[in-house]
Amino acid sequence: MKTTISFIVGFLLMFAVADVRSEKAVNNNTATQQGSITITCTPALHALASGWATEYTGLNPDVKIRVIKTTDIDADLKAAGTPGIFLDLSAAGDQAYRSMVVGRNVTVPVMNQQNPYKEALLQKGVSPEMFAEIFSHPDKQQWGTFTAEGLARPMHIYIVNDEATRAGVAKFLKSSRIPGEGITFGDKAVILEAIQKDPLAIGFCNVTDLITGENQGLVSDISLLPIDRNGNGNLDYIEDIYGDLNHLMRGVWIGKYPAALYENIYAISNASASDDTETAFLKWMITGGQKKMNTAGYCDLVNSEIQSQLDKIDEASIIVPPAQTGNTGAGLVLTLLLLAAAAVIFSGIVLSRLFYRKDATLTPALAVKVFDENSFNVPKGLWFDKNHTWAFMESDGKVKIGIDDFIQHITGPITRVEMKNPGEKIKKGELLLSIVQSGKQLNMYAPVSGTILKQNETLNKMTSRMNEAPFTDGWVYTVEPSNWYRDIQVLDMAERYERFLRTEFSRVKDFLAATLKPQSPEYAHVVLQDGGQLMDGVLSGFGPEVWEDFQTIFLDNAGKNH
Repeated sequence: MKTTISFIVGFLLMFAVADVRSEKAVNNNTATQQGSITITCTPALHALASGWATEYTGLNPDVKIRVIKTTDIDADLKAAGTPGIFLDLSAAGDQAYRSMVVGRNVTVPVMNQQNPYKEALLQKGVSPEMFAEIFSHPDKQQWGTFTAEGLARPMHIYIVNDEATRAGVAKFLKSSRIPGEGITFGDKAVILEAIQKDPLAIGFCNVTDLITGENQGLVSDISLLPIDRNGNGNLDYIEDIYGDLNHLMRGVWIGKYPAALYENIYAISNASASDDTETAFLKWMITGGQKKMNTAGYCDLVNSEIQSQLDKIDEASIIVPPAQTGNTGAGLVLTLLLLAAAAVIFSGIVLSRLFYRKDATLTPALAVKVFDENSFNVPKGLWFDKNHTWAFMESDGKVKIGIDDFIQHITGPITRVEMKNPGEKIKKGELLLSIVQSGKQLNMYAPVSGTILKQNETLNKMTSRMNEAPFTDGWVYTVEPSNWYRDIQVLDMAERYERFLRTEFSRVKDFLAATLKPQSPEYAHVVLQDGGQLMDGVLSGFGPEVWEDFQTIFLDNAGKNH
């Protein structure tokens, strides 16, 4: 009976959706964009903004776009209030504004394709400290600094002489400027040719300098030079993004690339505005407008990132179709048919319940526990940190701390915890403890600073308490706080933290979509097809590689965009 009902409902809904899509297509074809938009941007982004404005108004002649240059986006945001779109290289700090990434500027190290130490470099990478050595100590400008096989063979260093590349390299080196000794600067054509001809050369340039052909491949005779971010002497799984430009750009998006070497370009608009013309232009910027990025010297978004950004745009901003359409009558008839079918189905269900034999054997379906926006508990009275930890001051002035309920819905059953000992000091934002599941672990960070007075020894024998009661029996430490009143200035109480967790839930889905291919069996394992809900304990079925990605991409960046 249930199968029959599902078939009937699905069959009717198929026609309903087809009719709605058909009507929507007609309306979208007949609707035209009109109105005016103001784009305020920094001087560096003026050429990009002007190019977008010219192309978009060519496609939509009834739209007028004015581009204004400014040197202080923050001041203009406050002065303008709500209207317009702002382009900047940093996101808006005010939650009243929506900051959407529309492109980025990426600086990358490269080497000659025929470098004699290429294989070793691809396996081990080069740490930021090694890069700093060759720039700050000219006598270290030899391949022996990067690899033991290099001995004293000289290294030739080239840098494309544009402002963005120089600034990115200096930031990567943690220096106010790039030391000039032993470094050759020049325009991109000269620098790339020099690297292509010199097997002992390395260089820094913009990713767009390397793109050639319609397939977006690398220019000839040049390879990407991998960065060993954690400096452990090996290019770990989480660092292995240098196979081609597609892998590199995806790695930049999901946080695997050094932040010093790239800048996001943000389109900033009022979060509560519902201007159809403005919203349509925002959508175009991250779809049709992306082809302008490379020619303007910036990197476009990867495909999965485009979809992720589109999903974040308020659905209320979709253009409302004209009131009269050719399908109005058909839509009404279809609605009446669906209502009649629903009545028949409901009657059938009631009758089957009344007359079904009481002794019939039923096999109940096993309920699958889901993780959604209503799964987590946020008790009042606690202070919460965006690193997914909490703190509570007892009446005696001691502070009890632990992990929140959200994180255990991600990990599933925790099998072991690695805690610090009484007497050890903890510092806000630094390692608090590690939670382990069958050898896979996540590091959690402290919500406050202080000295550990006591650890919850129960967790050494019954780690399940951390899953079952994270705010009571599953607490982690009691600490003597060192600066309680300063630390709580950046912590949240329950109501605000609950809003934060809803954005974190969206970020979990973005992480899964970026890390796993939506069509893969792994993705199907954690995302239920009915409504796209997540299974509880979404990480429990994955290996250490995905857990490492989650640590670096999700936990280590928690709260940075809020």
